[in-house]
Amino acid sequence: RLRPFGRLQVVLQHLKMSKHTDSTAEVLLEKKGCAGIITLNRPKALNAINFSMIRQIYPQIKTWEKDPETFLIIIKGTGGKAFSAGGDVRALRDAGIAGDRMAQDFFKEEYSLNNAVGTCKKPYVALIDGITMGGGVGVSVHGHFRVATEKTLFAMPETAIGKYCLFPDVGGGYFLPRLSGRIGYYLGLTGSRLKGRDVLKAGIATHFVDSEKLPALEKDLTALKSPSMEDVADLLNSYHAKSKAERDKPFVLDEHMEKINSLFSGNSMEEIVKKLKQDGSAFANKQLETLNKMSPTSLKLTFRQLTEGASMSLQEVLRMEYRLSQACMKGTDFYEGVRAVLVDKDQAPRWKPAALEEVSDEFVDNCFKPLGNNDLKL
Repeated sequence: RLRPFGRLQVVLQHLKMSKHTDSTAEVLLEKKGCAGIITLNRPKALNAINFSMIRQIYPQIKTWEKDPETFLIIIKGTGGKAFSAGGDVRALRDAGIAGDRMAQDFFKEEYSLNNAVGTCKKPYVALIDGITMGGGVGVSVHGHFRVATEKTLFAMPETAIGKYCLFPDVGGGYFLPRLSGRIGYYLGLTGSRLKGRDVLKAGIATHFVDSEKLPALEKDLTALKSPSMEDVADLLNSYHAKSKAERDKPFVLDEHMEKINSLFSGNSMEEIVKKLKQDGSAFANKQLETLNKMSPTSLKLTFRQLTEGASMSLQEVLRMEYRLSQACMKGTDFYEGVRAVLVDKDQAPRWKPAALEEVSDEFVDNCFKPLGNNDLKL
Protein backbone atom coordinates (compact mmCIF):
# COMPACT_ATOMS: atom_id res chain seq x y z
CA ARG A 1 0.00 0.00 0.00
CA LEU A 2 1.10 3.56 -0.78
CA ARG A 3 1.93 5.80 2.16
CA PRO A 4 -0.19 9.00 2.15
CA PHE A 5 2.75 11.00 0.73
CA GLY A 6 3.27 8.44 -2.04
CA ARG A 7 -0.43 8.53 -2.88
CA LEU A 8 -0.29 12.34 -3.10
CA GLN A 9 2.62 12.08 -5.54
CA VAL A 10 0.63 9.72 -7.78
CA VAL A 11 -2.37 12.10 -7.73
CA LEU A 12 -0.14 15.09 -8.54
CA GLN A 13 1.49 13.20 -11.39
CA HIS A 14 -1.93 12.29 -12.79
CA LEU A 15 -3.04 15.93 -12.56
CA LYS A 16 0.11 17.03 -14.37
CA MET A 17 -0.58 14.60 -17.21
CA SER A 18 -4.25 15.49 -17.52
CA LYS A 19 -3.93 19.27 -17.33
CA HIS A 20 -2.65 19.38 -20.91
CA THR A 21 -5.93 18.09 -22.29
CA ASP A 22 -8.15 19.68 -19.62
CA SER A 23 -10.48 22.06 -21.46
CA THR A 24 -9.89 24.79 -18.84
CA ALA A 25 -6.10 24.79 -19.36
CA GLU A 26 -4.66 27.89 -21.07
CA VAL A 27 -2.92 25.73 -23.64
CA LEU A 28 -3.87 22.20 -24.72
CA LEU A 29 -1.07 19.87 -25.84
CA GLU A 30 -2.12 16.57 -27.39
CA LYS A 31 -1.07 13.91 -29.86
CA LYS A 32 -3.49 13.07 -32.69
CA GLY A 33 -2.39 10.54 -35.30
CA CYS A 34 0.97 11.60 -36.69
CA ALA A 35 0.76 15.15 -35.27
CA GLY A 36 1.40 17.03 -32.07
CA ILE A 37 -1.31 19.67 -31.65
CA ILE A 38 -0.93 22.92 -29.68
CA THR A 39 -4.24 24.68 -28.98
CA LEU A 40 -4.11 28.21 -27.53
CA ASN A 41 -7.07 28.12 -25.16
CA ARG A 42 -7.78 31.58 -23.69
CA PRO A 43 -10.73 32.56 -25.90
CA LYS A 44 -11.91 35.33 -23.54
CA ALA A 45 -8.45 36.92 -23.79
CA LEU A 46 -8.40 36.28 -27.57
CA ASN A 47 -5.76 33.59 -26.90
CA ALA A 48 -3.14 36.18 -25.91
CA ILE A 49 0.05 34.35 -24.94
CA ASN A 50 1.10 34.60 -21.30
CA PHE A 51 4.20 33.40 -19.48
CA SER A 52 2.81 30.06 -18.33
CA MET A 53 1.73 29.22 -21.91
CA ILE A 54 5.25 29.94 -23.21
CA ARG A 55 6.68 27.68 -20.50
CA GLN A 56 4.41 24.82 -21.57
CA ILE A 57 4.71 25.18 -25.36
CA TYR A 58 8.51 25.47 -25.62
CA PRO A 59 9.45 22.14 -23.98
CA GLN A 60 6.62 20.38 -25.82
CA ILE A 61 7.92 21.50 -29.23
CA LYS A 62 11.40 20.29 -28.23
CA THR A 63 9.98 16.92 -27.08
CA TRP A 64 7.92 16.39 -30.25
CA GLU A 65 10.90 17.39 -32.39
CA LYS A 66 12.85 14.41 -30.98
CA ASP A 67 9.91 11.98 -30.90
CA PRO A 68 10.09 9.45 -33.79
CA GLU A 69 6.28 9.00 -33.63
CA THR A 70 5.54 12.72 -34.15
CA PHE A 71 5.87 13.83 -37.77
CA LEU A 72 4.40 17.33 -37.71
CA ILE A 73 3.24 20.03 -35.30
CA ILE A 74 0.00 21.99 -35.67
CA ILE A 75 -0.80 25.16 -33.71
CA LYS A 76 -4.27 26.75 -33.58
CA GLY A 77 -6.51 28.88 -31.36
CA THR A 78 -9.95 28.29 -29.81
CA GLY A 79 -13.07 30.45 -29.71
CA GLY A 80 -13.53 31.29 -33.39
CA LYS A 81 -12.36 34.92 -33.07
CA ALA A 82 -8.61 34.76 -32.74
CA PHE A 83 -5.58 32.62 -33.38
CA SER A 84 -3.75 34.82 -30.86
CA ALA A 85 -4.17 38.55 -30.41
CA GLY A 86 -0.74 39.09 -28.88
CA GLY A 87 1.03 38.87 -25.54
CA ASP A 88 0.17 39.78 -21.98
CA VAL A 89 1.51 43.36 -21.92
CA ARG A 90 -0.44 44.38 -18.83
CA ALA A 91 1.35 41.72 -16.75
CA LEU A 92 4.66 42.91 -18.20
CA ARG A 93 3.95 46.50 -17.21
CA ASP A 94 3.08 45.45 -13.66
CA ALA A 95 6.26 43.34 -13.43
CA GLY A 96 8.40 46.18 -14.78
CA ILE A 97 6.96 48.69 -12.29
CA ALA A 98 7.57 46.24 -9.44
CA GLY A 99 11.14 45.61 -10.63
CA ASP A 100 10.25 41.94 -11.02
CA ARG A 101 12.56 39.58 -12.98
CA MET A 102 9.61 38.62 -15.16
CA ALA A 103 10.37 41.64 -17.37
CA GLN A 104 13.64 39.90 -18.32
CA ASP A 105 12.50 36.28 -18.19
CA PHE A 106 9.31 36.75 -20.22
CA PHE A 107 11.15 38.15 -23.26
CA LYS A 108 14.00 35.64 -22.95
CA GLU A 109 11.61 32.70 -22.92
CA GLU A 110 9.23 34.13 -25.52
CA TYR A 111 12.07 34.75 -27.98
CA SER A 112 13.50 31.27 -27.28
CA LEU A 113 10.06 29.90 -28.22
CA ASN A 114 10.03 31.99 -31.43
CA ASN A 115 13.45 30.53 -32.26
CA ALA A 116 12.20 26.99 -31.55
CA VAL A 117 9.40 27.58 -34.09
CA GLY A 118 11.85 29.02 -36.63
CA THR A 119 14.34 26.15 -36.28
CA CYS A 120 11.84 23.29 -35.86
CA LYS A 121 13.01 20.21 -37.77
CA LYS A 122 9.47 18.82 -38.16
CA PRO A 123 6.87 20.47 -40.44
CA TYR A 124 5.18 23.21 -38.37
CA VAL A 125 1.68 24.25 -39.47
CA ALA A 126 0.04 27.36 -37.98
CA LEU A 127 -3.69 27.74 -38.62
CA ILE A 128 -3.93 31.52 -38.29
CA ASP A 129 -7.72 31.73 -38.38
CA GLY A 130 -8.92 35.03 -36.84
CA ILE A 131 -6.92 37.79 -35.14
CA THR A 132 -3.16 37.19 -35.36
CA MET A 133 -1.10 39.95 -33.77
CA GLY A 134 2.13 40.51 -31.85
CA GLY A 135 2.97 37.42 -29.79
CA GLY A 136 0.58 35.36 -31.94
CA VAL A 137 2.69 36.25 -34.98
CA GLY A 138 5.80 35.04 -33.12
CA VAL A 139 4.47 31.49 -32.69
CA SER A 140 3.26 31.24 -36.31
CA VAL A 141 5.18 33.29 -38.86
CA HIS A 142 8.56 31.59 -38.39
CA GLY A 143 7.11 28.12 -39.01
CA HIS A 144 7.18 26.32 -42.37
CA PHE A 145 3.47 26.72 -43.13
CA ARG A 146 1.04 29.54 -42.21
CA VAL A 147 -2.55 28.94 -43.25
CA ALA A 148 -4.69 32.10 -43.47
CA THR A 149 -8.48 32.16 -43.89
CA GLU A 150 -11.06 34.85 -44.75
CA LYS A 151 -11.23 35.54 -40.98
CA THR A 152 -7.51 36.24 -40.55
CA LEU A 153 -6.67 39.73 -39.29
CA PHE A 154 -2.92 40.32 -39.16
CA ALA A 155 -1.07 43.22 -37.55
CA MET A 156 2.07 44.10 -35.65
CA PRO A 157 0.45 46.86 -33.58
CA GLU A 158 3.33 47.47 -31.16
CA THR A 159 3.98 51.03 -32.37
CA ALA A 160 0.39 51.77 -33.39
CA ILE A 161 -2.48 53.84 -31.93
CA GLY A 162 -0.35 55.02 -29.07
CA LYS A 163 0.30 51.40 -28.14
CA TYR A 164 2.88 50.46 -25.57
CA CYS A 165 6.04 51.97 -27.12
CA LEU A 166 7.46 48.71 -28.08
CA PHE A 167 8.63 47.64 -31.51
CA PRO A 168 7.38 44.78 -33.74
CA ASP A 169 9.32 42.14 -31.83
CA VAL A 170 9.02 38.29 -31.69
CA GLY A 171 11.27 38.20 -34.77
CA GLY A 172 9.52 41.05 -36.61
CA GLY A 173 12.97 42.41 -37.42
CA TYR A 174 13.56 39.20 -39.39
CA PHE A 175 10.38 38.60 -41.37
CA LEU A 176 9.13 42.17 -41.98
CA PRO A 177 12.11 43.49 -43.99
CA ARG A 178 12.02 40.27 -46.06
CA LEU A 179 8.52 41.00 -47.42
CA SER A 180 8.45 42.40 -50.97
CA GLY A 181 9.37 46.03 -51.50
CA ARG A 182 8.84 48.17 -48.39
CA ILE A 183 5.66 46.40 -47.23
CA GLY A 184 7.41 45.29 -44.02
CA TYR A 185 8.47 48.83 -43.12
CA TYR A 186 4.96 50.09 -43.81
CA LEU A 187 3.34 47.37 -41.66
CA GLY A 188 5.94 47.56 -38.88
CA LEU A 189 5.96 51.35 -38.51
CA THR A 190 2.25 52.08 -38.97
CA GLY A 191 0.81 48.92 -37.37
CA SER A 192 -1.47 48.70 -40.41
CA ARG A 193 -3.77 45.64 -40.60
CA LEU A 194 -4.17 43.08 -43.34
CA LYS A 195 -7.21 40.82 -43.67
CA GLY A 196 -7.98 37.48 -45.26
CA ARG A 197 -6.31 36.71 -48.57
CA ASP A 198 -4.23 39.89 -48.32
CA VAL A 199 -2.19 38.17 -45.58
CA LEU A 200 -1.21 35.58 -48.21
CA LYS A 201 -0.61 38.16 -50.93
CA ALA A 202 1.73 40.13 -48.67
CA GLY A 203 3.83 36.98 -48.22
CA ILE A 204 3.01 36.48 -44.52
CA ALA A 205 0.85 33.37 -45.00
CA THR A 206 1.96 30.49 -47.23
CA HIS A 207 -1.55 29.10 -47.92
CA PHE A 208 -5.19 30.21 -47.89
CA VAL A 209 -7.98 27.82 -46.88
CA ASP A 210 -11.67 28.60 -46.28
CA SER A 211 -12.24 28.78 -42.52
CA GLU A 212 -15.00 26.14 -42.54
CA LYS A 213 -12.57 23.66 -44.14
CA LEU A 214 -10.00 23.83 -41.32
CA PRO A 215 -11.42 20.91 -39.28
CA ALA A 216 -11.25 18.70 -42.39
CA LEU A 217 -7.71 19.91 -43.13
CA GLU A 218 -6.60 19.14 -39.59
CA LYS A 219 -8.17 15.68 -39.79
CA ASP A 220 -6.40 14.97 -43.08
CA LEU A 221 -3.07 16.25 -41.73
CA THR A 222 -3.22 14.05 -38.63
CA ALA A 223 -4.20 11.03 -40.77
CA LEU A 224 -1.05 11.22 -42.94
CA LYS A 225 1.24 8.21 -42.58
CA SER A 226 4.81 9.21 -41.63
CA PRO A 227 4.58 12.40 -43.74
CA SER A 228 7.59 14.28 -45.08
CA MET A 229 7.71 18.07 -45.49
CA GLU A 230 6.65 17.55 -49.14
CA ASP A 231 3.64 15.40 -48.13
CA VAL A 232 2.41 18.14 -45.79
CA ALA A 233 2.98 20.80 -48.49
CA ASP A 234 1.08 18.71 -51.06
CA LEU A 235 -1.95 18.37 -48.78
CA LEU A 236 -1.94 22.10 -47.95
CA ASN A 237 -1.57 22.94 -51.65
CA SER A 238 -4.62 20.80 -52.54
CA TYR A 239 -6.79 22.61 -49.95
CA HIS A 240 -5.38 25.96 -51.03
CA ALA A 241 -6.25 25.26 -54.70
CA LYS A 242 -9.88 24.49 -53.76
CA SER A 243 -10.44 27.57 -51.56
CA LYS A 244 -13.17 29.86 -52.88
CA ALA A 245 -13.34 32.75 -50.41
CA GLU A 246 -12.13 36.15 -51.71
CA ARG A 247 -10.55 34.40 -54.72
CA ASP A 248 -10.89 37.30 -57.16
CA LYS A 249 -10.26 40.11 -54.69
CA PRO A 250 -7.31 42.33 -55.70
CA PHE A 251 -4.50 42.83 -53.15
CA VAL A 252 -5.53 45.73 -50.92
CA LEU A 253 -2.06 47.32 -51.14
CA ASP A 254 -1.75 47.08 -54.94
CA GLU A 255 -2.97 50.62 -55.56
CA HIS A 256 -0.57 51.99 -52.91
CA MET A 257 2.54 49.87 -53.63
CA GLU A 258 4.32 52.55 -55.62
CA LYS A 259 3.85 55.05 -52.79
CA ILE A 260 4.75 52.51 -50.06
CA ASN A 261 7.98 51.65 -51.88
CA SER A 262 9.01 55.27 -52.41
CA LEU A 263 7.73 56.90 -49.19
CA PHE A 264 8.94 54.20 -46.79
CA SER A 265 12.42 53.92 -48.32
CA GLY A 266 14.08 56.80 -46.47
CA ASN A 267 17.43 56.40 -44.67
CA SER A 268 15.95 57.56 -41.37
CA MET A 269 12.60 57.92 -39.66
CA GLU A 270 12.82 61.69 -40.10
CA GLU A 271 13.35 61.24 -43.85
CA ILE A 272 10.25 59.03 -44.13
CA VAL A 273 8.17 61.67 -42.31
CA LYS A 274 9.61 64.39 -44.58
CA LYS A 275 8.70 62.37 -47.71
CA LEU A 276 5.16 61.79 -46.42
CA LYS A 277 4.73 65.54 -45.77
CA GLN A 278 6.07 66.49 -49.20
CA ASP A 279 3.91 63.91 -50.98
CA GLY A 280 0.65 65.37 -49.67
CA SER A 281 -1.57 62.62 -51.12
CA ALA A 282 -4.53 61.27 -49.13
CA PHE A 283 -2.58 58.03 -48.55
CA ALA A 284 0.53 59.89 -47.32
CA ASN A 285 -1.52 62.15 -45.04
CA LYS A 286 -3.24 59.15 -43.48
CA GLN A 287 0.12 57.51 -42.69
CA LEU A 288 1.43 60.78 -41.28
CA GLU A 289 -1.59 61.08 -39.01
CA THR A 290 -0.99 57.53 -37.76
CA LEU A 291 2.74 58.05 -37.14
CA ASN A 292 2.12 61.34 -35.31
CA LYS A 293 0.21 59.47 -32.59
CA MET A 294 3.07 57.11 -31.87
CA SER A 295 5.97 57.13 -29.50
CA PRO A 296 8.87 58.83 -31.34
CA THR A 297 11.27 56.54 -29.45
CA SER A 298 9.35 53.49 -30.63
CA LEU A 299 9.43 54.65 -34.27
CA LYS A 300 13.17 55.27 -34.24
CA LEU A 301 13.94 51.93 -32.61
CA THR A 302 11.64 50.13 -35.07
CA PHE A 303 13.19 51.78 -38.12
CA ARG A 304 16.68 50.74 -37.07
CA GLN A 305 15.51 47.26 -36.00
CA LEU A 306 14.05 46.62 -39.48
CA THR A 307 17.07 48.09 -41.29
CA GLU A 308 19.57 45.98 -39.35
CA GLY A 309 17.34 42.89 -39.25
CA ALA A 310 17.22 42.73 -43.05
CA SER A 311 20.74 41.22 -43.17
CA MET A 312 20.68 39.23 -39.92
CA SER A 313 19.82 35.61 -39.11
CA LEU A 314 16.71 34.94 -37.03
CA GLN A 315 18.94 34.25 -33.99
CA GLU A 316 20.81 37.54 -34.42
CA VAL A 317 17.50 39.38 -34.77
CA LEU A 318 16.06 37.82 -31.59
CA ARG A 319 19.24 38.75 -29.67
CA MET A 320 18.95 42.32 -30.95
CA GLU A 321 15.24 42.43 -30.04
CA TYR A 322 15.97 41.17 -26.54
CA ARG A 323 18.35 44.12 -26.04
CA LEU A 324 15.61 46.47 -27.29
CA SER A 325 12.99 44.88 -25.00
CA GLN A 326 15.16 45.56 -21.97
CA ALA A 327 15.77 49.16 -23.09
CA CYS A 328 11.98 49.65 -23.41
CA MET A 329 11.47 48.18 -19.93
CA LYS A 330 13.94 50.73 -18.51
CA GLY A 331 12.36 53.65 -20.39
CA THR A 332 9.10 55.48 -19.70
CA ASP A 333 7.09 55.24 -22.93
CA PHE A 334 6.23 51.53 -22.62
CA TYR A 335 4.55 52.14 -19.25
CA GLU A 336 2.88 55.31 -20.51
CA GLY A 337 1.52 53.52 -23.60
CA VAL A 338 0.02 50.65 -21.60
CA ARG A 339 -1.41 53.15 -19.10
CA ALA A 340 -3.11 55.12 -21.89
CA VAL A 341 -4.50 52.10 -23.73
CA LEU A 342 -5.19 49.47 -21.07
CA VAL A 343 -5.13 51.02 -17.60
CA ASP A 344 -6.68 54.52 -17.65
CA LYS A 345 -7.94 54.01 -21.22
CA ASP A 346 -7.76 57.74 -21.98
CA GLN A 347 -5.99 56.93 -25.30
CA ALA A 348 -3.82 60.01 -24.73
CA PRO A 349 -0.25 58.93 -24.06
CA ARG A 350 2.27 61.65 -23.19
CA TRP A 351 5.50 60.53 -24.86
CA LYS A 352 8.94 61.54 -23.60
CA PRO A 353 10.61 62.75 -25.76
CA ALA A 354 7.60 64.05 -27.68
CA ALA A 355 9.30 64.58 -31.07
CA LEU A 356 11.50 62.44 -33.34
CA GLU A 357 14.22 65.12 -33.41
CA GLU A 358 14.54 64.84 -29.62
CA VAL A 359 15.35 61.11 -29.70
CA SER A 360 19.15 61.25 -30.03
CA ASP A 361 21.25 58.84 -32.07
CA GLU A 362 23.29 58.21 -28.93
CA PHE A 363 20.14 57.06 -27.08
CA VAL A 364 19.18 54.76 -29.96
CA ASP A 365 22.74 53.34 -30.14
CA ASN A 366 22.63 52.54 -26.42
CA CYS A 367 19.42 50.54 -26.84
CA PHE A 368 21.19 48.23 -29.33
CA LYS A 369 24.31 47.64 -27.21
CA PRO A 370 25.17 44.07 -26.10
CA LEU A 371 24.14 43.17 -22.54
CA GLY A 372 27.18 41.02 -21.73
CA ASN A 373 26.20 38.05 -19.57
CA ASN A 374 22.57 39.16 -19.75
CA ASP A 375 22.33 38.80 -23.54
CA LEU A 376 19.83 36.28 -24.93
CA LYS A 377 21.47 32.89 -25.43
CA LEU A 378 19.94 30.70 -28.15
